[in-house]
Amino acid sequence: MNNRTISEILKETYGQKIYKLSLQSGCSCPNRDGTVGWGGCSFCSEGGSGDFAAPLASDHASHSITIAAESLEEQIIYAKKMVDKKIPASIKPEDRKYIAYFQSFTNTYGDFDALKKLYLKTINRPEIVILSIGTRPDCITDEMLAFLSEINKIKPVWIELGLQTIHEETARRINRGYPLSTFDETYHRLKSEGLTVITHIILGLPGETHEDMYETVRYLASLSPVLDGIKLQLLHILKGTALCREYLEKPFHIMSLEEYTEVLLNCLALLPKETVIHRLTGDGPKSLLVEPKWTADKKRVMNTLNKNIYKQ
Repeated sequence: MNNRTISEILKETYGQKIYKLSLQSGCSCPNRDGTVGWGGCSFCSEGGSGDFAAPLASDHASHSITIAAESLEEQIIYAKKMVDKKIPASIKPEDRKYIAYFQSFTNTYGDFDALKKLYLKTINRPEIVILSIGTRPDCITDEMLAFLSEINKIKPVWIELGLQTIHEETARRINRGYPLSTFDETYHRLKSEGLTVITHIILGLPGETHEDMYETVRYLASLSPVLDGIKLQLLHILKGTALCREYLEKPFHIMSLEEYTEVLLNCLALLPKETVIHRLTGDGPKSLLVEPKWTADKKRVMNTLNKNIYKQ
């Protein structure tokens, strides 16, 4: 693999491994509340694709930016408990550094002043070295863009955009809710402000061939300025999602570990060496996972992927 991984770059930059704290902003999603659509993307769980995030302390069932800001300290304490067990004891608690990752739902969609307060409060914490914000490309206003550009001068701000696929037919099937042109426009707006952009794609979406997946990667590889980072995600079918209902009614092809490894290697070969690899696959909560069942054995999956990648 010619590309560097984000773990390598972070360790080189900060002199130690940097861990992610999965947090909640309290935002919802315009593809759930009727602004863009209803029900969200078909693959998205009730947790808004952030099932491992720290719970909101006040009301786990509600999505309130105010609650998120007020409970930030509690969220961080909870998230640290989840990751600190992985950190060597030789690194003292006061020396540990983290990425604040707002993953669930659409984290630039909501009251601007409340989000501004939340993100300023987060990025100014001494143990936070990077602020990472997951969002949709149709949910970044000019006001939000200017703010993100400003706090990017304090510490690095990563904007993670869910693209999943460039193919409009697949986008309609998964109820994504925006055209490729929206991604393209937002990407260039973000890059013009000097922000780091990481794009998510899903391999194995229903109806897509290997060539369809490669076309998505080729599109991202052709972007100028060059794409900063990419997360390659294997499709997970989770209980309670529209995709799960579709699959149970009319099963579609699910990739094996061997097939996914082959597709992944071919995708990596298409990327420019400047694009950093942030993820090679992903986790679905075992309690929700319907398919692919083989992904539940994370150790086997990662050993297989790494063995094949690094023998290239």
